[in-house]
Amino acid sequence: MRYSENWKDYELIDASSGERLERWGDIILIRPDPQIIWQTPKTNPLWNKAHARYFRSSSGGGNWETYKKVPDIWRISYDSLSFNVKPMGFKHVGVFPEQAANWDWMRRKIRQSGRKDISVLNLFAYTGGATLACLDAGAVVCHVDASKGMTAWAKENTALSGFAELPQRWIVDDCVKFVQREIRRGKHYDAIIMDPPSYGRGPGGEVWKIEEQIYSLVELCRQVLSDDPLFFIINSYTTGLSPSVMEYIQNTLLCKKLGGKCTADEIGLPVSDSSLILPCGSTSIWERD
Repeated sequence: MRYSENWKDYELIDASSGERLERWGDIILIRPDPQIIWQTPKTNPLWNKAHARYFRSSSGGGNWETYKKVPDIWRISYDSLSFNVKPMGFKHVGVFPEQAANWDWMRRKIRQSGRKDISVLNLFAYTGGATLACLDAGAVVCHVDASKGMTAWAKENTALSGFAELPQRWIVDDCVKFVQREIRRGKHYDAIIMDPPSYGRGPGGEVWKIEEQIYSLVELCRQVLSDDPLFFIINSYTTGLSPSVMEYIQNTLLCKKLGGKCTADEIGLPVSDSSLILPCGSTSIWERD
């Protein structure tokens, strides 16, 4: 399992009974996590001193219960990357801190390539963590997400990080439709990052299920890879889509055609109180040797 030990503004303090106890800067939050099925004692006093706690509703969704004043929005940083965070619906705050392990990998891969103007396509790009990492490493990034609000948030993070003047392109669109248009335009990218949702509906009511559509999506995106691509990363938070399955897909669609190698593993977060690692998702990576 890969994880980052470089966070200073984020800490997973404890994890027990379906909940995370987290520090985001100076703000302590408690959020649900269905993977935390163990019921270890909640001895850390911060369990009783949190600023806010998210409660799931039996009918879907949920709400934040606030115990202390929580800013409407505040700032955290990871190395040279800065983010605005805020409690919002469905328990999120705008950053997936476990992805720092992938941000580090991307930056290292781009820098070690020695190539100028590496073009990166970041699909389902959310608030732009991977976008910031690639910009920081010197790449040119095309950031694509169907949510106008999330794209605006990502732009704010880019400005906070001091990257607003770096070469970037912002697209609010359905990712599949955008890639189809790029194929028709003859556009190509040296690296692709995708973090598709487990389930969703398109603007026309189309149903998206990652297990059913990930293969065709990777097959589609392969057509916009350049003649000398650097990497292709797939992230998943779907328990039914194992790292080995994603690695098999990449081996089938990428290695057989392009060579290179594929690796897949879990990413996680160190838990301060237990010194263990909480699994938080999966990543499969194809890279040029």
